Amino acid sequence: MTAETTTTSRSTLPITAPTLVTGGTGKTGRRVAAGLAARGLPVRIGSRSAEVPFDWDDPTTWRAALRGTRAAYLAFVPDLAVEGSTDAIRALSAIAFEEGVQRLVLLSGRGEPAAQRSEEVVLGSGIPATVVRASWFAQNFSEGYLLDGVLSGVVALPADAVREPFVDVDDLAELAVAALTEDGHAGRVYEATGPELLTFADAVAEIAAATGREIAYQPLPMSVWTAEMARHGVPDDVLDLLRFLFTEVLDGRNESTADGVAQGLGRPARPFRWFARRAAAAGAWSAS
Repeated sequence: MTAETTTTSRSTLPITAPTLVTGGTGKTGRRVAAGLAARGLPVRIGSRSAEVPFDWDDPTTWRAALRGTRAAYLAFVPDLAVEGSTDAIRALSAIAFEEGVQRLVLLSGRGEPAAQRSEEVVLGSGIPATVVRASWFAQNFSEGYLLDGVLSGVVALPADAVREPFVDVDDLAELAVAALTEDGHAGRVYEATGPELLTFADAVAEIAAATGREIAYQPLPMSVWTAEMARHGVPDDVLDLLRFLFTEVLDGRNESTADGVAQGLGRPARPFRWFARRAAAAGAWSAS
């Protein structure tokens, strides 16, 4: 998939100028940062605690974090689906243009209309830009909100028969690094998914097989699940986002695979089984 990008003549910063990686300590960001470092390229971690702090909730931090950077990886927190995300991406893109940033890569969400509005903003920013539009992360089972369920032996969610092409975050990071450092990616929208459709029960079964443990999947009504999340102290705004993801994004609209990983990297996306076996071998689901 491609999209037109409007660009203007811009002065060229050396490859030794850093790349800003927002969400630099998160699932994708820390992998993008590691991938850039592996190529010998300098990285500026975009986080509240960084030497030059970056905070999506504090626009006054954006310009300093972007100043002197060659490129930027944009992973909006908490999600591009939330209200105000498009305005934030528009404002940050304008600052990036003013500061002479030469490449942008936006992490986007598949099947999210608000996310696609942010995509249009970045692609029309005047900066060569690439969109990585991702399906659900496989690593949510090993590093995210599903980890506790896997460790307890029961993963309970408000999703039953719907199928999702879970994508390996390492594929997303590799794709982002390529777009940040190589020619030929500007103006592209890479719809990145895994190579197969799995229900959440299928995914849990793959993890059980990889770990040699008994792990059950339990579908729950949304009302029961959200009440349980609230009981555990999940804030209302996070619950609203989760309701959206589990009701709208998981309404069947994404029950198809896409070849964005192959388009961008020249190889197929990694299957969920590969992720599960690798995570199990690394001790992601060990009892300790």
